[in-house]
Amino acid sequence: MIIMQAPKAKKTPTELTVHGDTRIDNYYWLNNREAPDVIDYLNAENAYTKHMMRHTEAFQKTLFEEMKSRIKEDDTSVPYKLNGYWYLTKYKKDNDYPIYVRKKESLDAEEELLFDCNEMAQDHAYFNLGGISISPDNTLVAFSTDTVSRRQYTIQIKNLVTGEIYPDKILNTTGSATWANDNKTLFYAMKDPVTLRAHKIFKHKLFSNSKTDTEVYHELEESFNTFVYKSKSKKYIIIGSSSTLSSEYRFLDANTPDNEFKVIQKRTKNLEYSIAHYQDSFYIISNIDNSTNFKVCKTSEKATEKEHWQDVIPHRNNVLIEDIEIFKDYLVVNERENGLNKLRIMSWNGEEDYYLPFNSETYTTYIGNNPEFESNLLRYGFNSLTSPSSVIDYNFKTKESQIKKEQEVLGGTFNKDNYESKRIWATARDGVKIPISLVYRKGIKLDGKNPLLQYAYGSYGSTIDPSFSTIRLSLLDRGFIYAISHIRGGEYLGRNWYEKGKLLTKLNTFTDFIDCSKFLIQEKYTSNKHLYAYGGSAGGLLMGAIINMESDLYNGVLAAVPFVDVVTTMLDDTIPLTTGEYDEWGNPNDLDYYNYMKSYSPYDNVKTKAYPNMLVTTGLHDSQVQYWEPAKWVAKLRDLKTDSNKLLLHTDMESGHGGASGRFESLKEVALEYAFLLDLEGIHG
Repeated sequence: MIIMQAPKAKKTPTELTVHGDTRIDNYYWLNNREAPDVIDYLNAENAYTKHMMRHTEAFQKTLFEEMKSRIKEDDTSVPYKLNGYWYLTKYKKDNDYPIYVRKKESLDAEEELLFDCNEMAQDHAYFNLGGISISPDNTLVAFSTDTVSRRQYTIQIKNLVTGEIYPDKILNTTGSATWANDNKTLFYAMKDPVTLRAHKIFKHKLFSNSKTDTEVYHELEESFNTFVYKSKSKKYIIIGSSSTLSSEYRFLDANTPDNEFKVIQKRTKNLEYSIAHYQDSFYIISNIDNSTNFKVCKTSEKATEKEHWQDVIPHRNNVLIEDIEIFKDYLVVNERENGLNKLRIMSWNGEEDYYLPFNSETYTTYIGNNPEFESNLLRYGFNSLTSPSSVIDYNFKTKESQIKKEQEVLGGTFNKDNYESKRIWATARDGVKIPISLVYRKGIKLDGKNPLLQYAYGSYGSTIDPSFSTIRLSLLDRGFIYAISHIRGGEYLGRNWYEKGKLLTKLNTFTDFIDCSKFLIQEKYTSNKHLYAYGGSAGGLLMGAIINMESDLYNGVLAAVPFVDVVTTMLDDTIPLTTGEYDEWGNPNDLDYYNYMKSYSPYDNVKTKAYPNMLVTTGLHDSQVQYWEPAKWVAKLRDLKTDSNKLLLHTDMESGHGGASGRFESLKEVALEYAFLLDLEGIHG
């Protein structure tokens, strides 16, 4: 095979000076989505990736068909009931997109079509149906669409009686809309057109021009985003404002949408809270009184300030409160202890307080969709690394659980008894124990020869739970071990786990991952010849940091939409989401944060040395991590690296942060990633 030369990006030095420190960025010119030479470079990288992976194209097709064959193509969601109607989502064979329908009162009733996304997506390379909000009288639906993949949604209104879509269009929104109880007033959040920060709440009256919509709230603080929704009790319209470290809520009687909103509790630095409404009180999850892992309080609708908050569930040092769900007779609490979720059932009359039983050590459970306040059923989800996802209804009165649906794994070869999962604990360099969830086919030998894909995220307090994946079976069945490292920066072991992996302790996130890698090698699960690392977005930052720190630990790395040019991005407050990130990474306009950030920023720390085999992916329209970050990173790596290992950049020229929009189209991206890994292991079938 003729080896095509890798693209070499031109160098145009740009001086970036802050705090008297000058950085030279040779590839700053890539920061122009409209420039022909930028598009030419991205296309050249795509052509090079295609050339270098050409010998795997048949294998990629095999992997794609294999992954697709496990998915039930004719599929229907578990129905949920809301305000007298049952709502379902359906997929049909060979369709990429869902169909939304409803039935009045009974599941035997005639089906009403709400949306067929396959028809709506016909003229678009990318399509996403955002929020769907049904009016209280069930006759209208507000819905939103994004056809670019920058998460800027257009809201429209459809008459469900006549099928007519009204002419008014509301552009550049977050996608969700909320009806007042009058069936003609709609609240929604607008985005700043440059930064894409959700910064304003507007009120729209049916049949009026959206240009005349009333602004009801403007979030002036650049580190805050705003949103609007209706309480489950249907009594209040609620506007929330939140940053990483504090929050604030306002409420308005949904029967009087033209009145003024009232603040629950004014924002205070480091005070986080969220609210739910029940009877004449608000129930509040908050970190007030140094409740690091949060507690549940209640307060009267008439006296909502924090001095009136009374404990319902006190703070506990070893239990993180993640969420609550309120029903007429019960309060359900989603707690996390020692990394594992628990569902706690508490009756309002005080007679019952217990946990649903779960036995596995590596499982995921969560509160599902429970829109009906009067219901005696709790809908929740359950799965594990070896058990497909289940949707379960638990009856509060009879104490019985009913599996409404278990994910079907088609293809005839899957048997959960063929796989094993467990949790092991690595010791970090500072003595802290780091949990790792593992899954693999039974019967593997711990001889250091197993290929192992190590995944982590490790930012924003986002916890990566050990969940089932039909797609991942294509790796497991070819001998791979899959490992999730629950590193600091996530919230797997509580809020402190997050606090110890952000701002000026961010390096813990990277060293935790490396120490987990060394432990997996030491315990002979794998070796550095067979170890692969994978992370996306902020997890892509993790990938960039670990290979700068200890590149010889890994044979290959997958970095998806990686956030790698940390200093430059965090200094540019015109880039979407930057200002909201200061509480996570720090503000580099402050010298201490600048120096710390610069010490780990992957792009700033690329060295003249050998790097592992790498596949880097991005989307041209990405609103979360701009495409130029991975593009610049790859260009700099190509210039400085001293090895002959593969370095490939694949840019999806049609989509953004989440990749392709169709349910099967996205599998082609996974097939490329898996073929890259398997090819490095010499596995082609």
